[in-house]
Amino acid sequence: MTRVVVVTGAESGLGAACAEAFGAQCDRVALLYHADAAAAEARAALARAAGGEALTIQCSIDEEASVDAAFDAVEARWGYADVLVNSAGLNMSGVPVRDMSLSQWRRLLDTDLTGAFLTSRRFLRGRGRVTEPAPASIVHISSIHAYAVRAGGADYCAAKGGLTNLVETLAIEEARRGIRVNAIEPGMILTPMNGRAITDPAYLARLEHHIPLGRAGEPAEVADLAVFLASDKARYITGARLVIDGGLSLMQALGA
Repeated sequence: MTRVVVVTGAESGLGAACAEAFGAQCDRVALLYHADAAAAEARAALARAAGGEALTIQCSIDEEASVDAAFDAVEARWGYADVLVNSAGLNMSGVPVRDMSLSQWRRLLDTDLTGAFLTSRRFLRGRGRVTEPAPASIVHISSIHAYAVRAGGADYCAAKGGLTNLVETLAIEEARRGIRVNAIEPGMILTPMNGRAITDPAYLARLEHHIPLGRAGEPAEVADLAVFLASDKARYITGARLVIDGGLSLMQALGA
């Protein structure tokens, strides 16, 4: 059965990998992007080449009206979404709390947490109008930093910690409707958020030294997990937090 899949942050990184992976499932993929229309269209072309249908839609996920308009456009084209992959987000600022501006704090929380709330809510409201409800799935891309905090990451870690509770609450609320909600918690993945690791081999080697499996992850590995979680093979999984980090988060407190 061909599904309608909405992927946020789809112009690059994990969102782009997820869009292509769902295209390979012959799904109809709506790529929601923030600013780079050309990059989003290039990713849509890859999703089509993989076997799916694709369209691109500009969306600021921290703005209610923009989220509503994006889902309206998807529904006008293909009908109500069956899968939401929320990948849009900003990285930690690296600024200590004592030096962090309120605008920075709000910018991160608005994108990484409020955006997840707004997209989830609009997805669920669409599902509520389906005349013959079928199983559906929400997959949020979170981070190991939802629990493994870092200095300079209060904004990001707080947002991802909040996302954990949002995911678990949604899982309870929507289970009876056949809607599963899960989180993927990546560690170090070679995306633009880790741009220096991609371009600086020595820097990458220093970071990989701390990863038990000895390497950083690839975006396609996270995308494969998203495809699995949205599939019938994961039909008994909801409210879960699936870590994909090569064992990195197991290295906490060593040497203490």
